[in-house]
Amino acid sequence: MGKAAESSTATQEDTVSDNNTWVSTSMPYLVPREKGQADAWGEEAAARGGKGTQRITHAGEVPAPAAVADMLGIRAGEPVVVRRRVIELDGTPCELTDTYYPADIARGTSLAGTGKIRGGAVTYLAALGHIGVRVREDVTARLPEDDEREALRLGRDQPVLRLNRVTLDSEERPIQADMMVMPAHLQQLRYEIRIG
Repeated sequence: MGKAAESSTATQEDTVSDNNTWVSTSMPYLVPREKGQADAWGEEAAARGGKGTQRITHAGEVPAPAAVADMLGIRAGEPVVVRRRVIELDGTPCELTDTYYPADIARGTSLAGTGKIRGGAVTYLAALGHIGVRVREDVTARLPEDDEREALRLGRDQPVLRLNRVTLDSEERPIQADMMVMPAHLQQLRYEIRIG
């Protein structure tokens, strides 16, 4: 749900499976939106009869945590811009997403503020001249940390999926790193990779 997404995904179709999990692909979240087009999450949720929203809980410059620094190819502690969001479906939290940008790309831009960005951050980045051409995602499963469990309204024994994604431009420079946490029992991630 609400992916800040990636991969060599050939399909752009998301569905709700028979067991009520959300089957999602990353591609719609990786490409800039057309002028006047809604953000990818709002559009995806509306296509299923729901309302997809997000709350920005924090935005601004922070020292890069080690995992983020590794994804962005910088040293831990170097300044980065983060946007922390709670992604909601019909008012219920369904994903926590922290998106990080190199400071020289995002400092002083709308990415460093808490306001909604028309068309989404990927569209805004493209307007700034930063276009992703390759994405790498790592998915793991674990039990949630206390703050994640509380924010996602989960029980102590309900696992979460952690999806870390880095988007690279045509020069192989990382321009965005996403760290997403979502309830495992509500998610199914689908990857279709074209071979050859």
